[in-house]
Amino acid sequence: MRIRFGYVANALGLWDASPSKALTFARYSALPKDERMEKLKAVTALNLHHTKRILHYNIAHEIKLYRFSSSLVPLATHPEVKWDFVTPFKNEWEELGQLIRQFRIRPSFHPNQFTLFTSPRAEVTLNAVKDMEFHFKMLEAMNALERGIINIHIGGAYGDKETSLKRFHQNIKNLPSEIKTHMTLENDDKTYNVEETLVTCEKEKIPMILDYHHYMANQGEVNLSLFLQRIFNTWNTIPKVHISSPKSDQAYRSHADYVSLDFILPFLKIAKDLNQDFDIMIEAKQKNLSMLQLIEEIASIRGVKRLSGGEVEW
Repeated sequence: MRIRFGYVANALGLWDASPSKALTFARYSALPKDERMEKLKAVTALNLHHTKRILHYNIAHEIKLYRFSSSLVPLATHPEVKWDFVTPFKNEWEELGQLIRQFRIRPSFHPNQFTLFTSPRAEVTLNAVKDMEFHFKMLEAMNALERGIINIHIGGAYGDKETSLKRFHQNIKNLPSEIKTHMTLENDDKTYNVEETLVTCEKEKIPMILDYHHYMANQGEVNLSLFLQRIFNTWNTIPKVHISSPKSDQAYRSHADYVSLDFILPFLKIAKDLNQDFDIMIEAKQKNLSMLQLIEEIASIRGVKRLSGGEVEW
């Protein structure tokens, strides 16, 4: 069983390398009209440059998974701004894509919690489609659709989970099929548990990402060992899992700075029994630093061999 590791957005330790520098609509609106587009382009250019620096860091450390920031392009979906963020940066997007392809990095995006398909309000669904289109366009601009995924949650229950799930299946029809083929769903920590998310994924033929921390916070009656193979079977490529651990008993749903090996070890043992390769995205606050520490700790387990900077075999 081989496990590859990755992390989210920021490579901590690289100086001033945030790929998520922002430009609020209020700040944008306060600028003279002839300066607005230049400011948008300047912030986007900086985010793309920092992303390239981070990819080079990943390449140097043999890290094959990376979740791009959803804030790469400021105000990309704002109804009063909407602008062409691809053409002015054609070379920059292509350069990122070339690194992804050359070094076989698995890219992903994770739109925010407002990108959902269970709302009874049509405008929420419309905005969700627009946000998914935005993330798809970024993958497309990088020519990274072959391995790229866009992961979201099912959404809210609105006081009636059964009706909301039916609405999800109806609303998801608004999403263009070419985008849906790059979509994944993960279980959440309050509403839709592993079984509910899995059944939804199976029905829609969407791969499911298991979030182990969310599972522990929202287990219901689910025994993970009875569902993990089915979750992995939703993939036609290497399955992906999200890993983090609680900040504290009082703040159980919040992510800690690092990942506790003791917390995730029961999951790793369940996965080992399946003897199937999979990828792990680390969602701890200390990003790449947490990932590198966890890899070292897992590699110290008897029977585990470290294959590279970002991969182990058990």
